[in-house]
Amino acid sequence: MNAAIGVDVFHGIKVVELAQWVFVPVAGALLADWGADVIKVESPTAGDPYRGLIEQGVTTGSGPVNYSIELANRGKRSVGIDLKNPEGRDIFYRIIADADVFLTNFRSSALDRLGLGVDELRQHNSQLIYARGHGFGVRGPDKDIPAYDNTAFWSRGGMGHVLTPEGSEYPLSPRGAFGDRQAAMNLAFGVAGALFRRERTGEPSVVDVSLLASAIWTLGSDVLGAVQGNKPRARSSRGQGPNPLGNVFRTQDDRHITLALLQPDRYWVELCTILGQPGLAADERFTTMTNRADNREDCLQILDEIFAGRSYAEWVTRFDTSDLPWAPVQSIEELLVDRQVLANGYLGSVKSDDGTVLTMPNGPVQFDEGPPELRRAPEHGANTEEVLLSLGLDWEEIGDLKEHRAIM
Repeated sequence: MNAAIGVDVFHGIKVVELAQWVFVPVAGALLADWGADVIKVESPTAGDPYRGLIEQGVTTGSGPVNYSIELANRGKRSVGIDLKNPEGRDIFYRIIADADVFLTNFRSSALDRLGLGVDELRQHNSQLIYARGHGFGVRGPDKDIPAYDNTAFWSRGGMGHVLTPEGSEYPLSPRGAFGDRQAAMNLAFGVAGALFRRERTGEPSVVDVSLLASAIWTLGSDVLGAVQGNKPRARSSRGQGPNPLGNVFRTQDDRHITLALLQPDRYWVELCTILGQPGLAADERFTTMTNRADNREDCLQILDEIFAGRSYAEWVTRFDTSDLPWAPVQSIEELLVDRQVLANGYLGSVKSDDGTVLTMPNGPVQFDEGPPELRRAPEHGANTEEVLLSLGLDWEEIGDLKEHRAIM
């Protein structure tokens, strides 16, 4: 199949997005990647506050291009509507009337004040799928607490605790939007399921995904242990498990190689050959999984010494032709040129207005063996007139709405 083909899985699906920052907008970007027409509704004055973070040095950018906005909003159309203005709200209701999905991360209290709750929008569109992204869920005493991924996903969701080395004075901080993008994929999956259900049954759904629930799902193995009364294994647990062949090893030049030989007896002889130590395979201390577990400290010490005897590049060359589950521990810069990343189109590109090529991650889902063709994120309110004209408004009406500050 050809790479960089258009994806039309959701062709004809109209999504109206009222969302800010990363979590829910990324879900909208994924739906746009898959062919949906995603209309992003923004305040006429400020727009999505994520647009302004480049000025604070919080997000990445080059010249006038805000890469973070591009990643979270690619492929959409933007309209500027003042939802507090009755005329603006009426325009919004007209936009929602033939929409398939309403996508939002506004808190329930704000949506209710604006007249945008489930019941209100269903009065204008009885078949509307109503999809919400939250910090902590739609029920309980904390349902309306403001949330970001570093609070709801990373801190309260246990992620920071599990990933912070013991003895650290403070928990590790997450990478940018670390939980947001995982939760976004969950929400896009939920919307896809709701569209399928409506197609089969005619029934629209309310879809809910929270950052907290996404953290619990991500930490499923730790949660399963906790519900059985087991404490999580110490985070500095290298060598404490029974299988020394499932560890990270330091090379001569202080790089690292990861082995995940979860069927150690199957791979032991081949590993010894790759290590240049075929005689080690017959050492009675290590010939079986049980023996290696009983002598894991000795086994790990020998492996550490062997790995420390060659450079990272030498070990990569040796393991490269093997059939073992292993991986080099790469930097992000190395990831950008990884042959598998390039071969599978995991990075996409799109041209800016001045011809500059913007490179960004594609979504992890591919259809028909190819990534989607990426499109630019819209400028703030760039499609307001276009969308209103499609609703049947004329230029005089649009001018009146601008004069009344209902739209931008």
